Amino acid sequence: MENNQYLFMNVSILYRCAQKFFDKQLIPYEIGAGQLQFLIQVYENEGITMQALASLGMYDKGTITKSIQKLEDLGYVKMMTHVNDKRVRCLYTTDKTKEIISNIYLIRRQWWEKVTKGMNKEEAEIFEHLLDMVAKNATKYMEDEEKEMRFFGMQKLTLLDYPGKMACTLFTGGCNFRCPFCQNSDLVFLPENRTEIKEEDVLSYLKKRQDVLEGVCISGGEPLLHEELEGFLRQVKSLGYQVKIDTNGCFLERLKVLIDLGLVDYVAMDIKNCKEAYGDTVGMKMIDIEKIEECVDYLKSANIDYEFRTTLVKEFHNEERMKKIASWIKGAKHYYLQNFVDGPSVIQQGLHGFEKEELEHFKKIVEPYVEHVEIRGI
Repeated sequence: MENNQYLFMNVSILYRCAQKFFDKQLIPYEIGAGQLQFLIQVYENEGITMQALASLGMYDKGTITKSIQKLEDLGYVKMMTHVNDKRVRCLYTTDKTKEIISNIYLIRRQWWEKVTKGMNKEEAEIFEHLLDMVAKNATKYMEDEEKEMRFFGMQKLTLLDYPGKMACTLFTGGCNFRCPFCQNSDLVFLPENRTEIKEEDVLSYLKKRQDVLEGVCISGGEPLLHEELEGFLRQVKSLGYQVKIDTNGCFLERLKVLIDLGLVDYVAMDIKNCKEAYGDTVGMKMIDIEKIEECVDYLKSANIDYEFRTTLVKEFHNEERMKKIASWIKGAKHYYLQNFVDGPSVIQQGLHGFEKEELEHFKKIVEPYVEHVEIRGI
């Protein structure tokens, strides 16, 4: 990690170090890093309103109010009514600020010299330019409040993911579980440099392949984490596609909405293990198993095609647990046993799948409880 820090970590380090530096240097003036930018912005924009000040740095109202109050109490800033609109309050600096502002600028300059130490003039200018670009991109995102779906993987053609249909599989990012045997660790932890596939590009592909593809599978990660999914699925359905959702069963209410709106045609729900072993199997100390139970019950009684499936791992599954799973999902239409296969992207290395004979044995255990049982991955 020494030469490959994440953006979030680097920004956090820079912020904390700046706070400590300015808090120390500004002690003689009785202010800290929290008031520094506000004092400078008011000085450089005499008569600025609180609202305009907030927009300059994407500050929240509480932060602005608290900092300006302190600056007022110390006599650095005064608030006056706008000459043309008594409802508007404007901010001005006092003579006390004008006496110290040169020193404030020098302190700010000292910090710049410290963080650009070792850079030549050209490198420092490039750094400043790139930092400005990053800040503008972040601001634009906040202002736009984008609601588009974002995908982090796409299998353009599959004959396996959607039973009986030629389909495309899309992978969302993020998951509320940390299953040790998960094959998609990048989708769970979502590295900042993970390649993103934009919604518009996905829809463009689906439009071009309408004469070939029949279905779209939404997998993950956990797709139902994303509120933007509904809008995306509306567009997919408008193109005439059948939709399959892969889910861990934690977001039943959101799933119900999509089904009731006619946006989902098939649901594949993971049954990670028997109830008693669920927490360990999904890598979580605490888990609300009732949510999982409710989703199981709902799918068994809902008027929609569905399947349950379990990825079998020697370290987590055995005969006793399979019996408990079978009893739990009794009466289900379809249940698929998927053998675990180790790989470089698995969250926890060193786990093992089962031999064919062992899988067949598990299948026999479950068959009396479920209409259709099948083994995948052998």
